[in-house]
Amino acid sequence: MSILNFSKYLINKNSNLPLSKVNSDPWSDLPDNKSDAKEELSRLNDSIADLQQRFFVDRRKKLLIVLQGMDTSGKNSTIRNVFRGVNPQGVRVASFEKPSTRELSHDYLWRIHKRAPAMGEIMIFDRSHYEDVLAVRVNQLKPDSVWRKRFRHINDFEQMLVDEDTVILKFFLHIDQETQRLRLQERLDNPKKNWKFDRSDLDARSSWKKYRQAYEEVFSKTSHPHAPWFVIPSNKKWARNLLVARIIIAILDEMNLSYPKVDFDPNKIVIK
Repeated sequence: MSILNFSKYLINKNSNLPLSKVNSDPWSDLPDNKSDAKEELSRLNDSIADLQQRFFVDRRKKLLIVLQGMDTSGKNSTIRNVFRGVNPQGVRVASFEKPSTRELSHDYLWRIHKRAPAMGEIMIFDRSHYEDVLAVRVNQLKPDSVWRKRFRHINDFEQMLVDEDTVILKFFLHIDQETQRLRLQERLDNPKKNWKFDRSDLDARSSWKKYRQAYEEVFSKTSHPHAPWFVIPSNKKWARNLLVARIIIAILDEMNLSYPKVDFDPNKIVIK
């Protein structure tokens, strides 16, 4: 499986349609039904677990996975389903919520940089530094003259990570407004999901068009070959999980991961 197989999901700043015209239902190369997708994902989970172990001991690269999307797009669920069975020693998740007072006393990338992956580590950002040109913009937390400079900062930051042997994959989990409405309503209707509901989700929903415009500018200014953005149609959770898993496997496969060579002949050692 080659990463080139997923080129149609790459967000190309020069040719992509507005988000309102990008289909958020499964595209033609994904299975037609949930059962087939879940069966394939189960096999891919085993492959990811094996590749992650080899990535951990190979230690030539670092992998940063960025997950962004509107509320209910399924960032947590994607992590849970795609990375099922991996060794937690080599995979970490960083969730970036509203910054604390201490974090706000530093530059906005301070809390991000210290969570960047180490050699052989897979780091998953559940939201990320992009909130500082998304939520900050939509909610007018900083003037334009401040947050617009951050596109350059972010590009330079990601280039530095890549120069230091980090592979970056950025996924936009794309849902439509009706899917979000149904998922938010489910959080209200199901007592076991009430805890997931936050009134701030309604504020963000009321700013749907502003967020869409903000994301489109993010893609046009920060989608580069060394740090690509992929649009992931996410109205169907099973299609979302499968596509993300396929892309991660493709990028790990292309690293030609191997176990380190030992300086002894194991056939000549007998444990008594």
